[in-house]
Amino acid sequence: MRGRRYGPALALLAFAAIVLVSVNTLRTESRGARGLAAGTRLAPFAVPLALSGLDGDANVATGAGQGQAGRRPACAVRGRDVLNVCQLAERGPVVLAFLATRGGDCVAPLDALEGVRRRFGGVQVAAVAIRGDRAGLRRIVRARGWRFPVGYDRDGVLANRYAVAVCPQITYARWGGRVAGTTFGAVGRAELDRRVAALVRASRAAGWRGG
Repeated sequence: MRGRRYGPALALLAFAAIVLVSVNTLRTESRGARGLAAGTRLAPFAVPLALSGLDGDANVATGAGQGQAGRRPACAVRGRDVLNVCQLAERGPVVLAFLATRGGDCVAPLDALEGVRRRFGGVQVAAVAIRGDRAGLRRIVRARGWRFPVGYDRDGVLANRYAVAVCPQITYARWGGRVAGTTFGAVGRAELDRRVAALVRASRAAGWRGG
């Protein structure tokens, strides 16, 4: 009798749950496919550099005392062992890549960023590995000869903050941290140079004197 009485109600709840999950999934995929919207600012964060001895989760706090996000504002967390996106944006235009070391197609495309670092003086090239094995990440950085800083996001919080859906994913921002766009997957040298040159021009127009 209880089954006949509550069966329809339980079925309705199950259907509602399925609809809710489907809606959330579509929203997540839609947001992830875009990366950060052009014109917005880089989401603040500070993470340990992969090759450093610093250990800890990403700090993504925008103010003091924000619990798991961070006790101090992320922009204030700096040091020789830290990759701080606020500091990068203060120095010049930013080319910021996100990767997962377990993805076979994620690592090799980042070799192109080493060329960007050499060709465009003053442009801040950096990468962040989302989760994965840190020891393996260190081996990759050393083996491929990357000279740009590589951070380690142990708990993967930046995947959501930067809407990372494809590996690798590169965010481009002008001096000061205003996002200009995002690319997904491998990018050829011509396209990279075009985007970075545009960042440099826009940054110089805004008063940047680096490079």
